Amino acid sequence: MSYTLPALPYPKDALEPYIDALTMEIHHGRHHQAYVDNLNKALAGDAALEAKSLEALLADLGSVPEAIRAAVRNNGGGHWNHSFFWELMAPNAGGTPTGALADAIHEAFGGFDDFKAKLEAAGLGRFGSGWAWLIVNGGRLEIVSTANQDNPLMGRAVAGCEGTPLLGVDVWEHAYYLKYQNKRADYLKAWWNVVDWSKAAARFAAATR
Repeated sequence: MSYTLPALPYPKDALEPYIDALTMEIHHGRHHQAYVDNLNKALAGDAALEAKSLEALLADLGSVPEAIRAAVRNNGGGHWNHSFFWELMAPNAGGTPTGALADAIHEAFGGFDDFKAKLEAAGLGRFGSGWAWLIVNGGRLEIVSTANQDNPLMGRAVAGCEGTPLLGVDVWEHAYYLKYQNKRADYLKAWWNVVDWSKAAARFAAATR
């Protein structure tokens, strides 16, 4: 079964002025589409791998033949990460979390502003391309960063961390360069205005049941 590019859950200009329409068009329609196409190409003809869910595939990269493992890691990670990224943003969003997630953030990081500063630092500290994540691991929240298109689903041996992602922010230059040029810090600060906390809260609730 071939993977397909998911439709954006909002118009490409819906996150203006924080994320511009042209960036969304290129990021979703070209970059994400390329990950999907290259993942399908890598898996073509291997019925056992094609039958796996994307999450199962990424969680067990050791079972992928070495000849295509890097392609599956990079493109499968790119497909999952971007699908997750689009869903965790929304127009007229931002603000602060509430309920159990807000309590967990306060417990883990000392407060919402401290949490934001630490996630931004993780994004700024990622040399080159990658992601910064809020994850839940063993019931506790953590902030981690991964290189390239790695993610915490891949586990500590591959990605250097493990856990269930609740938020992820793309810090590849293609995510922000048209609007923010090399000012990654400005992009990260603006990104808070489009975070859909209801989606993150639902993921937190599901992961801590």
